[in-house]
Amino acid sequence: MSNPEIIRPGAGEDLPQIVEIYNHYVARTHITFDVEPVTMADRAGWFDDFSAHEHYQLWVATGVDGVLAYAHARAFRPKAAYVTSVETTIYLRPGIEGHGLGTRLYAALMASLEKTDVHRAYGAIALPNDASIALHLKFGFEPLFILSEVGRKFDRYYDVQWFEKKF
Repeated sequence: MSNPEIIRPGAGEDLPQIVEIYNHYVARTHITFDVEPVTMADRAGWFDDFSAHEHYQLWVATGVDGVLAYAHARAFRPKAAYVTSVETTIYLRPGIEGHGLGTRLYAALMASLEKTDVHRAYGAIALPNDASIALHLKFGFEPLFILSEVGRKFDRYYDVQWFEKKF
């Protein structure tokens, strides 16, 4: 990848490209179970959630072409007792996979979470997704269980495997 990147906390001006990256996965893959593209209005409220607590974080990797990837930690569940548990995820702009950017971006997110009192991080991976499984294992996530045929997209059922990282 000849495009040098900067990894930093996400900002409001990143939203248009975050929406573009995410909607690629909505329209073309089973990686997310959203079936309709999200709008800027949808993501405005989503973005505001990151200021709700230090555990809820959005990180981006940017280059000369703008946002190349983003990763975030959000509330695992909405009830107050879950505040020290987060769900994490990562999305890369199509075509930049395989150059280590996802690893560098996830490392920034995990390092930042380690500075908080996050106790557990969870990842839910729609199968198959060998790259995401490998990334989560690299960062110390352990496989928990598989929900069989829990989501349907593109007229097919998909399993979801849950992973857990202990901080």
